[in-house]
Order: sequence, then C-alpha cells, then structure tokens
Amino acid sequence: MKATNVLMAGFGGQGMLLAGKVLAQAAMAKGLQVSWLPSYGPEMRGGTANVIVCISRDPIASPLVTRPDVLLAMNLPSLDRFERSVVPGGTIVVNGTLVAREASRADCRVVRVDSRALAQAAGNERAANFVMLGAYVGATGVLPEEAVEEAIADEFRDGKEKHIDTNLAAFRAGAAAGRRAAAASEVHA
Repeated sequence: MKATNVLMAGFGGQGMLLAGKVLAQAAMAKGLQVSWLPSYGPEMRGGTANVIVCISRDPIASPLVTRPDVLLAMNLPSLDRFERSVVPGGTIVVNGTLVAREASRADCRVVRVDSRALAQAAGNERAANFVMLGAYVGATGVLPEEAVEEAIADEFRDGKEKHIDTNLAAFRAGAAAGRRAAAASEVHA
C-alpha cells in the first residue's frame, strides 16, 4: 500500500471529523501508521470542518497535507475550496445531495453519491458521513470494508449501540455505490 492522504471536508455537524476518526481507527487496527488532524471553525454547527487522515505503512513525517490523494466533499464550499488541490490520478467523492455542480477534474476519479437518500434508506439520515466514507472505501479499496465496519461498531459502543446497525447499513450502501462508480469510471492522469 502506498501512503494515502485523505481530506474530508464539510460543514460542522455533518460528521466528517467522525468519519475521519473511524477511517484512522480502521487503519490502525490493520497495523498501519496513521495521523488524524482535524480543523474546524469556532461554530458548533454550520461552520467549516475538515480533517486530514494520512495512512501509510511507513512512519508519517507530518500530518499537514496540501496535495491530498483523496477529497471527500460534503458541500459545495468544500468542493470549490479543495478540488484543485487533489493530486492528478486522485479520487474525489462528492455529496450529490448538496453539491449541484459536477467536479471539474478530468484527471481524477470522481465518485458522486446521493448520500442523503442512501442514508435515509439505511434508516438514519444523519449517517450521510458514513455513506461518503463507504463510497470512498468501496471505490478505492484503501482498507478492507470489514475493518471499517468494525471501527464503526466500536465507535458506537458504550451506550450508543442503537446506532450501530443504521450506520453500518449507510456505510455498506455507500461502499456499494463506490464500487459501482469505480467500475464505471476511467481516470486520465
């Protein structure tokens, strides 16, 4: 596995920091080196929120990333701000529920997913973040899906077990959408 730098971005309250934490935990459980660097505005909800997750077999020199391999954009401001920074040949996962425009990068794999509809079908509209995470994992195979599922289940233990099934269902729906998108897409790096 080559080192992978993932930027997950959205509004505060959309769950991107949590999705990044779950991704980092799943990677650690597989014995990989990980850094998790959150960044958010002073607002509790509605402000900016993003997280950088670096995954590598080798030690990670710095958690700061200016050219991510992957972007998960939950909203239009995030796509507008970070799309150009993704490395050629990278992956951009776009929340089609909130982002009306198409990604403009022909040199990247673009996975567009209707996260709200898939999360609602899974029984938890608030699980759109796990739909997006699933779409990324399904499209790239960065980690085994089972490892991420275990990390999701671990995150919702100790009194929050009632959320495990719907969050897992949302992740699985996103992973299926990501696999379908990857099979249909062609990247010109």
